[in-house]
Amino acid sequence: MDWDKLRVFHAVAEAGSFTHAGEILNLSQSAVSRQISGLEHSLQVRLFHRHARGLKLTGQGELLYRTAHDVFAKLAMVEAQIAERKDRPQGLLKVTTTVAFGSIWLTPRMKEFVGLYPDIDVSVVLADTELDLSMRQADAAIRLAPPSQPDLIQRHLMRMSYCVYAAHEYLEEHGVPNRAEDLDDHQLIVYGDDARPPVENLNWLLEAGCEAGCRRRPGLQVNSIYGIFRAVQSGFGIGALPDYMSREVGNLIEILPELRGPSIDFFFVYPEELRNFKRIGVLRDFLVSKMKSGKL
Repeated sequence: MDWDKLRVFHAVAEAGSFTHAGEILNLSQSAVSRQISGLEHSLQVRLFHRHARGLKLTGQGELLYRTAHDVFAKLAMVEAQIAERKDRPQGLLKVTTTVAFGSIWLTPRMKEFVGLYPDIDVSVVLADTELDLSMRQADAAIRLAPPSQPDLIQRHLMRMSYCVYAAHEYLEEHGVPNRAEDLDDHQLIVYGDDARPPVENLNWLLEAGCEAGCRRRPGLQVNSIYGIFRAVQSGFGIGALPDYMSREVGNLIEILPELRGPSIDFFFVYPEELRNFKRIGVLRDFLVSKMKSGKL
């Protein structure tokens, strides 16, 4: 099989369309289509079902994709090992974390990290679904739970607490609640039914200070903590947020400090095979130093 065609096939299978694969490979849609047609002709099988909503792998396409994916993952590992033999940390470092933590805390600190290690090419992938580190979808991850896979190494980074916050503008207009019972008269922003929060009962504000069995009506439901953060920041209402968020913006004020929600632990996670890679080590040490120094 032609390696160039196989590379294009792998990109198309990952992207799900000729157009998106072309954008990744810097090729035109017609060039991508020709490469796939050429590969199908040489193998004498159809690799994709083509329909209006995109592409779907055929049975033969699935078989080829699994093999190609494994090959490219191993090639990426070899490339990383070769680069790692040089003295300075260098090469591509793909790190993934949640949309909220990555947007609010991690990405603003990447300027300093890249300044310290200019030969490392950092790629940050923000997603609320976990990428498969064993399959090298990313090199490392910052996760809100320890990994269940035995071949992944974990380093505890910090414990995060949920506190109650509102924007200064909201409190000026609606007043400051002094007791949990006062939340009856305020707009509460909570997780919606479609959300998948990292721990149980993150909508505890709806019941705090209420009689047993009672529950407040929310002012707004959002399916992500980043959305809740932005709504609170805009002055819409009161919400329970991770405490690190308030340190990153200027207009969030903690209220009802006696109320505390669940705590969540953050972990730095990476595959066992990357244990001795310099760029993994310097990122781990950078994150630990920032969190221990209180610069959350």
